[in-house]
Amino acid sequence: MTRRRIWVAGHKGMVGSALTRCLEKRGDEVLKADRSVVDLRNQIAVEVWLKQNRPDAILFAAAKVGGIYANDTFPAEFIYDNLAIETNIIHSAHAADVNRLVFLGSSCIYPKFAPQPIKEESLLTGPLEPTNEWYAIAKIAGIKLCQAYRKQYGRRYISVMPCNLYGTHDNFDLTTSHVLPALIRKFHEAKIAGGKRVVVWGTGAPLREFLHVDDLARGVVFCLDNYDEYQHINCGAGSEISIAGLARTVARAVGFNGELVFDTTKPDGTPRKLMDSSRILELGWKPEISLEEGIADSYRWFLAHEEDLPMRYGKSVA
Repeated sequence: MTRRRIWVAGHKGMVGSALTRCLEKRGDEVLKADRSVVDLRNQIAVEVWLKQNRPDAILFAAAKVGGIYANDTFPAEFIYDNLAIETNIIHSAHAADVNRLVFLGSSCIYPKFAPQPIKEESLLTGPLEPTNEWYAIAKIAGIKLCQAYRKQYGRRYISVMPCNLYGTHDNFDLTTSHVLPALIRKFHEAKIAGGKRVVVWGTGAPLREFLHVDDLARGVVFCLDNYDEYQHINCGAGSEISIAGLARTVARAVGFNGELVFDTTKPDGTPRKLMDSSRILELGWKPEISLEEGIADSYRWFLAHEEDLPMRYGKSVA
């Protein structure tokens, strides 16, 4: 491959940092711009930066993200920030004549009761999960923006839909994180404190699919090189686990031997969410990191950065 200049939008996040590692490992030049350089919600700032730097391609991983609590509590921020970031980057990429862009979506774009495993064609065929519809709608808009600029201007903009992600550089704040990092932190703090029980939100029955962020990064770069279609493409692990099973797996990795208590007064979210990733698998990509291996890797990273967590993520409420 010829060495390329690629802007990873959102390079400090979990996905962006994994993409950066993947690209730098293969010799690409990664362009980075944190918030002190350019506020992605500011259209003029984004336009100016892109016209000045003109990357060969953009990997679009910047987004405001969070779990059920954060999505349900801050709907205005989740829809406004993500819509602003998407419109600014995608339109400014076109204005700066950047012809290649990969937009990162989310499996929450699909209807709450979509047939399983979920195919790409299920988009917009039914109502969304209410607890995160604001984020989902913004992500759907991002897909449609890529398709619109592709249709009208011939831009080679594509969208990749990952399943639930986890890994190094994850967010372990119990008020804003997703389920897997939240469980790691809960079980770790219970173990350190000698706790006898850990409370898990919901019934434990929902089924979820989890992909290590390094596997996703390889998938996104694979699509950058090998996929150029109007339709978005799924990128998932291809297997699922119940939240109860996930909690037990995390407890083993952390070394917590106490009781798991399920708080059924808290929402479960979508009952099942497994994506059909046959299209990307047929192209030649496949995940390499098992869930057990990935959780152990995430816990090692958590331990290595534990002293920074109160400052970076806020004090635990466990």
